[in-house]
Amino acid sequence: MDLHSRAACQGIVPPFLLQHLLASGDADLAEHARRTLLRDSVLRARPERPAPAAAAAAAKVLRRTIHDAHHGTTLPGTEVRAEGAPASADEAVNQAYDGLGETWRLYDEVFGRNSIDDHGLPLVASVHYERNYDNAFWNGSQMVFGDGDGTIFVGFTSSLDVIGHELTHGVTESTAGLTYQGQSGALNESISDVFGSLVKQRALGQTAAEADWLIGAGLLAPGVKGVALRSMKAPGTAYDDPRLGKDPQPADMSGYVETTDDNGGVHTNSGVPNRAFQLAAVAIGGHAWEAAGQIWYDVLTGPSIRPDCDFATFAGLTVAAATSRFGNDSPEAAAVADAWKTVGVAPSVVEERAPASLETSGGTSTNGADDLTVRRTGGFGGLVRERTLRLTELPDDDAAHWRSLLSGDRLARLADAPTHPDAYCYGVRCEAARLDVTIPEPALEPEVRDLFDRTLTR
Repeated sequence: MDLHSRAACQGIVPPFLLQHLLASGDADLAEHARRTLLRDSVLRARPERPAPAAAAAAAKVLRRTIHDAHHGTTLPGTEVRAEGAPASADEAVNQAYDGLGETWRLYDEVFGRNSIDDHGLPLVASVHYERNYDNAFWNGSQMVFGDGDGTIFVGFTSSLDVIGHELTHGVTESTAGLTYQGQSGALNESISDVFGSLVKQRALGQTAAEADWLIGAGLLAPGVKGVALRSMKAPGTAYDDPRLGKDPQPADMSGYVETTDDNGGVHTNSGVPNRAFQLAAVAIGGHAWEAAGQIWYDVLTGPSIRPDCDFATFAGLTVAAATSRFGNDSPEAAAVADAWKTVGVAPSVVEERAPASLETSGGTSTNGADDLTVRRTGGFGGLVRERTLRLTELPDDDAAHWRSLLSGDRLARLADAPTHPDAYCYGVRCEAARLDVTIPEPALEPEVRDLFDRTLTR
């Protein structure tokens, strides 16, 4: 699979976290969140993609280039550090440079993989993107880092596992190609958390027992009531803050969230396979990348995994991979099987039905024929923002824009667009217009996305 052939833009901060900031009551935080959401939508719609160089594809050598966006939006920006160049006086530049290197070395030295695409893709990153930009993402060809708003989030180059997480989306795209919806989408997110955590643990020389198993531990600013964006060891406990809300992740299938939000809860339900990996790694012992990581990598790059893989099938594949690598009666195979049992997943290799489409949910409004409901979900953290209102509550220009959209088929056609990892989704429901759709944000023109945001925040 050509990594450059499909639009992909993944961000570390889930849209539901940014939506909580929009509703926090703090005007500055709401404005930072709104601008981040706006900029993400533009970037996801227009990812930068350099033409791959055939001559360089076979070379197995680390090549990093760091650029400074100077708080603008033009990518990649000014080159400030190339491979092998001395350290910069700018800490963000050095953190990005080091993070790309640690991720590349994990895949090269542990798994024998030649960069993200296994064909020697050079690693490019841009720092100081936008102002108060609350995100970091992989757009299919490079990493982009914001500096955070300083109140909720600090600079996004500060978290090594976040860099590993985002680059791993590129690995998944070029291997299993897991559909970003429902359980396969939650597996997509979980795999990025798994290998992002392995990047950090290997850099620190930690065993599975010594690791904190936190994702994004360095991102939250002082004063935020939380320790990270996610906890693989104890899903649902990473944060509980009045501005961010409470970590919604379940620790096992008893808390599995059935929802059409966030592409079927990909950032929420990833807590289940995350904990399964953590339990297996700790039970096996030693360094997590040496056994548990090898098992997960065997499945990710193997011939049996399909884009619509669900939890039970993935669990079965990991047990089979552990058996193949370590033996049928091995402690490794037993640890993997026990981990899935603990989180309530019965391993199976039987093909399951593909996740149901989220483009049109077919639901009916419970708010009256004249009501409009707008809902935003998805993103790295999966926060939800929703508002139900009558068009007469909006300014005349916005109300007229909504009437135009609701009277035609434009929104229904936009719902056919593909989703992308860590991208946001808008739900629009209006009984009078017989409309109930979910639209990926990359499909929205900026003026429509702005209308949706204004409707949610007024």
